[in-house]
Amino acid sequence: MRLLTPLAAALALTLAACNVGPTYKRADLPKAPGGSFKENTEGSADAREDGWRQAAPTDTLPRGKWWTIFGDANLSALEDRVALDDQNIKQSFENYQAARALVRNARAALYPQISLNPSITGSGTSNGSGVLFGLPLQASWEPDLWGKIRNTITQQENLAQISAANLANETLSEQASLAQIYFELREQDALLELYARTIDNYKESLRLTHVLARTGIDSEQDVAQAEVTLHTAEATATAVATARAQYEHAIALLVGEVAGTFTIGPLPLDVSVPAVPVGVPSQILERRPDIAAAERTMSEENALIGVGKAAYYPDVTLNGSIGTQAANAGKLFSASSNYWSAGAAAAQPILDWGARKATVEQYEAQYRAAVASYRQTVLNAFKEVEDALVSSRQLAEQAARQKRAVTSAETYERLANTRYKTGVDTYLNVITAQTSLLNSRQTLVTLQANRIIAAVQLVQALGGGWHTGDLPTEKDTAKSPD
Repeated sequence: MRLLTPLAAALALTLAACNVGPTYKRADLPKAPGGSFKENTEGSADAREDGWRQAAPTDTLPRGKWWTIFGDANLSALEDRVALDDQNIKQSFENYQAARALVRNARAALYPQISLNPSITGSGTSNGSGVLFGLPLQASWEPDLWGKIRNTITQQENLAQISAANLANETLSEQASLAQIYFELREQDALLELYARTIDNYKESLRLTHVLARTGIDSEQDVAQAEVTLHTAEATATAVATARAQYEHAIALLVGEVAGTFTIGPLPLDVSVPAVPVGVPSQILERRPDIAAAERTMSEENALIGVGKAAYYPDVTLNGSIGTQAANAGKLFSASSNYWSAGAAAAQPILDWGARKATVEQYEAQYRAAVASYRQTVLNAFKEVEDALVSSRQLAEQAARQKRAVTSAETYERLANTRYKTGVDTYLNVITAQTSLLNSRQTLVTLQANRIIAAVQLVQALGGGWHTGDLPTEKDTAKSPD
């Protein structure tokens, strides 16, 4: 009881203790856009013709499984695997668990450290020897008079929140990477199908050219030109197949599978481009995990300032012990063998040659750097959304025009073949028309894939359905892992 008296008094003093650190306030932000994003406009007639439309204000991005807006079951199955098997996500998850453990470690400093140190000591002189048995219970406690421990706890809680936001950001990044690579793979499938049809046409043209050369209508030069066109297309198709295999390997890596055992069959590029709901600019601050991480970093650096300022004040440590000591083990628990002690000590640096002042200045500079990083992160978020919006709209317009270019190229190629077969033009005109048609069709396939990928990038820029409400509270970070 005598030991508990000074501890109770110190506890009361701690509860009334002050916090010498600065109160955290979220930094002012750059001026946000008005009621809508600049590039979220209606779009040209060409863009609307090819399916571009603004999402209605009531539309919302699906929480969690945002990729369902593409309506692709194969993509959804792969995305489910990424969350479980991607090693980068696993690494971020374990980093978060480690950060939570550090919170619990920091909170332990609020309470007395108690240890039991049983001992047996032997001693002797020329007159004889003896054994001394001891069973001491010792306690040591540093009351948090100036907020050093509380600020350290806050710092660790903020670091855990940052780690949670980084986990969300890494998950979104890996999921978006999978979606982009998946649609790039499907682009290669569409190109391979295009080249297969084109190569068949080129083979037929070469056969016809051989026939006409044997009858004297064409020359061996025309045959050589037809062969060059065919073999060039075959070589390009081989390069497309190589790119397709590499995209497949990249997907295997994302889903945690050995590339040599992973296969995705050919798939058509028949996905409709969704209208991604963007909401209003102010919502971006609550929907991006990287912004949440930057904001929590400011709070963490602010708490460090409090830790640094607490060093100007004396550290008080309370020590106490109770126990029993006897020369006979059987008498250890007798009243005459009991003892206790209690005391307090204070430590205060007198001369440190400016070390504490420099430390505080360092933390203050780190806080100002965190403010700048936070504002830059917000500015970058607005930029990425505007970039994705203008890309989506302009690609729709470009695709509409490219479709007309393909139609014209098909007409050109048909007429060139007709004129060649009737002997009006040479085979060189056919080659020119065929090359123009192939290039136009290839460009259209790429534009279709780029439109889908731009939608993925817009979803990622908007945070993928994440919300700051998904971030664990400071209290939650101290919980043991499930």
